[in-house]
Amino acid sequence: MDKDLLTDLKHKAIQVRKEIVKMTYKATSGHPGGSLSSVEMLVYLYFKELRIDNKNPKWEVRDRFILSKGHAAPALYAVLSMRGFFKKDELRTLRKIDSKLQGHPDMLLTPGVDMTTGSLGQGLSIANGMALGAKIIHEDFNVFVIIGDGECQEGMVWEAAMAASYHKLDNLFVFLDYNGIQLDGFVKDIMELQPIMDKWKSFGWWVREIDGHNFEEIESTLKDAKQKKTSPKMIIAHTIKGKGISFMENDPQWHGKAPNEEQLKFALKELEEDERRIG
Repeated sequence: MDKDLLTDLKHKAIQVRKEIVKMTYKATSGHPGGSLSSVEMLVYLYFKELRIDNKNPKWEVRDRFILSKGHAAPALYAVLSMRGFFKKDELRTLRKIDSKLQGHPDMLLTPGVDMTTGSLGQGLSIANGMALGAKIIHEDFNVFVIIGDGECQEGMVWEAAMAASYHKLDNLFVFLDYNGIQLDGFVKDIMELQPIMDKWKSFGWWVREIDGHNFEEIESTLKDAKQKKTSPKMIIAHTIKGKGISFMENDPQWHGKAPNEEQLKFALKELEEDERRIG
């Protein structure tokens, strides 16, 4: 990856993290932990990968993106605003009555959102329909999804996994945000998913594991994935819940808890220090 591009993406990731903590603080609610873990994947997709047009959000041949783990909406909203789908000022209205930016993405309210999500387990099935539809109408757009690890405890995910393989949906790219924490604690203590890589392979998927916070690994893995025909792609992205905010990292209580004013100031100071180190 070009050095200047890598630096730019890292700076954008810091800006997204700042917005996540600001939004959830202002709303006094939300899900900062899982939003922070998904930042690099979203930044790479929206600033490097996706074929989209902020002036024409419903462009018929655009690539589609589904945030199946819809509680991570603050991260998606921050990226969409930076990408020009709506003004940055809108971010301060997160979860407010009549806001375009509700607690989970809503395709009827928010420009740039391709699918309403929030009820976990459904995003992959919807993505299957989009990817299969592209093949039926002979269009070359791709469908990208981010699902959660706790979400993979849902049976519907595995039904969709089986269907995607059966239909040879090689235009379907799925990132599993594997941060190891769900609503009530650590995934391994609630319902262990391992061996997760073997499970997806057994369903007929092309599978790779990466560091989900490493832009270069995201890029190289997507390049490799595109070379594999006839199979849907699963990228297991190992991430850190609350990434970038020391007191939030790997702490289950930050799945769905907003920072207070003191915590906000501390978080922003840490992120500014990280930004200076990037250069």
